[in-house]
Amino acid sequence: MAAAAFFDLDRTLLRRSSALALAGSFRERGLISRRTLAKAAAWQLLFVARGASHEAVRRGAEEGVRVLEGFTPAEMRILVADAMDRVLRPLVYAEPLELAERHRRRGERVYIVSATLQEIVQAIADDLGFDGALGTVCEVRDGRYTGRTERALHAEAKAESVRELATAEGLDLAACTAYSDSHTDLPFLEAVGRPVAVNPDRTLRAIAAERGWPVLEFRARAYPRARRLPPALLGLPVLAGAAVVVHGARRRGR
Repeated sequence: MAAAAFFDLDRTLLRRSSALALAGSFRERGLISRRTLAKAAAWQLLFVARGASHEAVRRGAEEGVRVLEGFTPAEMRILVADAMDRVLRPLVYAEPLELAERHRRRGERVYIVSATLQEIVQAIADDLGFDGALGTVCEVRDGRYTGRTERALHAEAKAESVRELATAEGLDLAACTAYSDSHTDLPFLEAVGRPVAVNPDRTLRAIAAERGWPVLEFRARAYPRARRLPPALLGLPVLAGAAVVVHGARRRGR
């Protein structure tokens, strides 16, 4: 059977949340208000300082898609494509791309697995040359997001999605590798035979030490010359998609 490598996205492949980095784009399209951005800033500071519980991640995934009601998947793909060069690429770590290439040289496929919206994760995977992506799926009716999730990829659901992919693709999970930064991804890491902690939070670092898992520290930028955000927008990456995890977000057109 074949093997593969699974990379978490936020703070593993990217230096911060992919959704957070898209705040400016969400704001431009009326998906979130300035007030929501302010609330998101406070939430994000707490998240960075203390981490997030399983319940916080679950609630964020469910509430996050509500702001997408009325938006279309095509519009989301355009939004992400427009932001790829100026917003997302500057956040990519060099080390995971090097690891992905090593896995490919061994004949292994590479995937991104994240609680971020599927369309965002897929666009990043395509841009970086990964073989596929698994993300949170938002319900679509009549070509538009309903604001409800069909599959929220966090905790055990993230691990289950990997097991389903392994069954479909004939992968030997015991020979597969998974990379993540968060203790909330413990089921995801336990789903494979070769778990690796990357820039781990305090809880995951302790678990990795107890279980003898490798711990890696990613620091280098993959695209050091990527175009940076102008000074007026430098604060937005800290605020961005966290805005979709707090109440009070505007629905499109309001």
